[in-house]
Amino acid sequence: MEKKNYWRRGSLWILSVFLLGTSQAQESLSRTWVSDQGDGTYINPVLHADYSDPDAIRVGDDYYLTASSFEDIPGLPILHSKDLVNWRLIGHALPRLDPAAHFAVPRHGCGVWAPSLRYHKGEFYLYYPDPDFGIFLLKAKKVEGPWSAPVLVAAGKGLIDPCPLWDDDGQAYLVHAYAGSRAGIKSVLVLRRLSPDGTRTLDEGVLVYDGHATDPTIEGPKLYKREGWYYIFAPAGGVSTGWQLVLRSKNIYGPYERKVVMGQGSTPINGPHQGAWVRTQGGEDWFLHFQDKEAYGRVLHLQPMRWNSGWPVIGVDSAGSGKGVPVLRFRKPNVGRNWPKATPPESDEFNSTRIGRQWQWPANSKATWAFADAASGVLRLFSDVLPDSARNLWGAANVLQQKFPAESFTATTQVTFHPNAKLQERAGLSVMGLAYAGLALQRDSIGLRLLGLHCPDADKGGAEQSTVLATGLPANVYLRVTVAAGARCRFSWSTDGTHFTEWPQLFVAQPGRWKGAKLGLFCVRPSSTNDAGYLDVDWFRLESL
Repeated sequence: MEKKNYWRRGSLWILSVFLLGTSQAQESLSRTWVSDQGDGTYINPVLHADYSDPDAIRVGDDYYLTASSFEDIPGLPILHSKDLVNWRLIGHALPRLDPAAHFAVPRHGCGVWAPSLRYHKGEFYLYYPDPDFGIFLLKAKKVEGPWSAPVLVAAGKGLIDPCPLWDDDGQAYLVHAYAGSRAGIKSVLVLRRLSPDGTRTLDEGVLVYDGHATDPTIEGPKLYKREGWYYIFAPAGGVSTGWQLVLRSKNIYGPYERKVVMGQGSTPINGPHQGAWVRTQGGEDWFLHFQDKEAYGRVLHLQPMRWNSGWPVIGVDSAGSGKGVPVLRFRKPNVGRNWPKATPPESDEFNSTRIGRQWQWPANSKATWAFADAASGVLRLFSDVLPDSARNLWGAANVLQQKFPAESFTATTQVTFHPNAKLQERAGLSVMGLAYAGLALQRDSIGLRLLGLHCPDADKGGAEQSTVLATGLPANVYLRVTVAAGARCRFSWSTDGTHFTEWPQLFVAQPGRWKGAKLGLFCVRPSSTNDAGYLDVDWFRLESL
């Protein structure tokens, strides 16, 4: 336990520094990926993690960002930055998905699609689409919350990617797209009138752009007004193969001119699009967008932006064509001063009464699944019975997960398993996606055995394959996964935290449905009981390779 105590002392020191008013950013930095290079430049991605379909705003000297969260709960992450490069995860706006019973089991790829965040008359407005139910609105006086319960603004299947605009004359509008999988149409953008308070649409909408001919799969619109022009920023051409389109018109209903303002060019940044235009206090323009990196998710990039003859140019336009390409390294935005480096949380010592904000469940959670025991410095995961619909861990709701944080990294956890002797409980570490793999502890006649798990067709209900890797293990073990470039994962275990035995099988992580692979901790059982066993997680640490 000496190593744990060292980390506890470090945590207490960080807390004391924070209470004294000194920045704690240096001590809580990611050990896997930091965009800020410390010399006035940054590298892309600014967040090498799955923050899909980002939207961002500036309020005073502060920048806020949200992103898609799909079925994961808590949902609608809220990130804060002072310079558009260094981001902290400060909370989530959505504690549960509605209808609650519907989302009591994983609904992979459903839930929260591309949201939009706005600040209007002293309040934060957060719109999100659920493609199966409609467009919802949450509001808050402070971005940290509390956020209101979701209000259904427009009901219907296939309504996605909403973005509001309050015009100079007091009229309000909402632009959105359609998901072909639910609505039976796609590649079009529609504009609806919106009530002044933003809580309901007032009509069925007007078609303002049809992308079938030149911009297939146009979606994710963001609506802005500048110097008398209405602008719709929208991605087209597909998630991994597309481009960033901008439409403009003097009339909000069109007709709209079109221009491609950013493409991949000869860079390695495929499909660079869908995001948010932000203007700094000093008048600089920047654009935040995602890049699809398959198992790593849709990672967040920051591009310089400038205006040329009434059109934005995003990225660097060396040829002077008006169409930019993404930057890999660039000077940081000028926001008037330098701010400390900051990153979202990754490692967790479980020394608090709350687990870190990086953790999410793939469904609405039960209070009995996890307890943060600050006195013991552990997270206690109680087993829960798999849903009747589950054919493997893909269908398990109580898998505690977090995003891949970098191209290459190691995740190690120290756990102690206390299974109920009457049940066939399993607990361990996983990498989850359309396929998954992991390490699972299970009791047998002579103690604990360790299983290597592999499920190549998890999303299709495929059978999980298991291999006995060790028997007669003590209750306390160390589990590890090492992720190398190309999402190549190798699992290993140890009984002393120093000498690790590797499972020879290589697992190449797969994305989930519309998102990246995730690291997971699980504790499950096949049947009901009146007193579950549990897994104590002493710590979970991520390091660079």
